[in-house]
Amino acid sequence: MSIAKERRAINAALDSYRGQLDTIPDDRFTETPPVGGWSYAEVYSHILQATLGSSIALERCVHGNCPPTKDGPTWAGRIFLLLGCFPKVNAPAVVNQKMPAVKISKEEAKNMIIKCRMRMDTITPLINASSAASRYKHPRLGMLNARQWFRFIRIHLEHHLKQLNRIKINLP
Repeated sequence: MSIAKERRAINAALDSYRGQLDTIPDDRFTETPPVGGWSYAEVYSHILQATLGSSIALERCVHGNCPPTKDGPTWAGRIFLLLGCFPKVNAPAVVNQKMPAVKISKEEAKNMIIKCRMRMDTITPLINASSAASRYKHPRLGMLNARQWFRFIRIHLEHHLKQLNRIKINLP
């Protein structure tokens, strides 16, 4: 997928997150589904924190602020990037420690969506000129370059949209 198509898909996902905020009743936003798992608020917290964190890794790659390496994605990372979808697994412990999912407000979610869009606006034009050898480590997928981080952001955003649908089904 081209950078332009990835960007359109990222924008579409962020549009969906923003649009769904208006359809989720305020009293349900922080409610944990009876079957367990995250509330809407926690999903928004996780996905938006992860997108902002991933954009920092992406930015380091486009600016060459990480040491060049011949190391690349792990085997799992290669499969993930090739297939473009997540297996149903929990986030690595290091991610949960660094960026725990917390119950944020709808207003905080809206502001974080705006920040994510602004980061994408700033970084996207720089990706094509970035070095493929400039890579930053993902906790599970290995050493990713700028294009791979950008693809990860899109796949991760789309993955958690499915989780929002599961919450909608499980909240009576």
